[in-house]
Amino acid sequence: MTTDTPTPDAPATESLSIVIPMYNEEDNVAPLLARVHEGLAGYAGPWELILVDDGSTDATVARLRDEARRYGSHVRVVTLQRNFGQTAAMQAGIDHARGTVVAMLDGDLQNDPVDIPRMVARLVAEDLDMVAGWRKNRQDNLWLRKVPSRIANRLIARITGVHLHDYGCSLKVFRGDVIRDVRLYGEMHRFIPAWVASLTSPARIKEMVVNHHARRFGESKYGLSRVYRVLLDLLSVYFFMRFRARPGHFFGRIGLVFGAIGGVALTWLLGVKLFLGEDIGTRPLLLVGILFVVMAVQFLTTGVLSELLTRTYFESGTTRSYTVRPPRGEQPEPGWKQPAGRAARA
Repeated sequence: MTTDTPTPDAPATESLSIVIPMYNEEDNVAPLLARVHEGLAGYAGPWELILVDDGSTDATVARLRDEARRYGSHVRVVTLQRNFGQTAAMQAGIDHARGTVVAMLDGDLQNDPVDIPRMVARLVAEDLDMVAGWRKNRQDNLWLRKVPSRIANRLIARITGVHLHDYGCSLKVFRGDVIRDVRLYGEMHRFIPAWVASLTSPARIKEMVVNHHARRFGESKYGLSRVYRVLLDLLSVYFFMRFRARPGHFFGRIGLVFGAIGGVALTWLLGVKLFLGEDIGTRPLLLVGILFVVMAVQFLTTGVLSELLTRTYFESGTTRSYTVRPPRGEQPEPGWKQPAGRAARA
């Protein structure tokens, strides 16, 4: 998977929605919005900024509303009832986004909005579905953040089959019609590339080297406590990517393995009983063999039930087992931040 290419000469003109989830970032609000407008000053298409407050307990909401009034209607503030977590905040922003292209980044000023236009330009020029940021020169603590992140990135890439250098970078750009088909829940924001790959080809997912800055204000919301969450979520991602439409194969494989082991054990004990005349009633292997056979029956029946549930799920009409690529070039809705000089030219 290639990581970087020269930015195309022709600027992208797609309608762009920028989604930024924020939680207790009061000191970052004003410089963040200033940086976003500075980075998007030369963007050739209409754009909007969606700021999602994830139940902040400080003055983040008040400052977001003040800045939104100062900049105009293209800055929209979505306030959640309580702290639902970063994944839910991202999903709320995606649900409110209207652009044909959706960009996401953190609100801590470590991601640089100036990278967004060139990521969008590559997305459009190469007809991709996602461009992920790669913090090649990451400004974080080596042992607390960098080393665990590198290990996690390699593990996730190996299991999901989507090979990126930096799964943890929040700066990502998507086709709007693709990311809207991805439903985020729990703490699955770390695996967005994998979820996108379940709807499109991994070949349509690329990455680019982006800027990364040290945190200036506030405190980091991440720590080593998230390691076990990543491992548990990774199991869920693996299951849904490989067996979402055929869960019976997942449970069936396990059931067949247990059944084979239990069957071999019981067959061997039967031979001992019939041909050698030995007593097998007190042998631990008898209990183990019976236990494995019972477990095999349980896994196989679970697989059958899961297949029935999956068939009901897909036949309900609300979800399909496939996605269709829509035509490009949809027109933006009113209420966008227009590029400088457009009104004069019109």
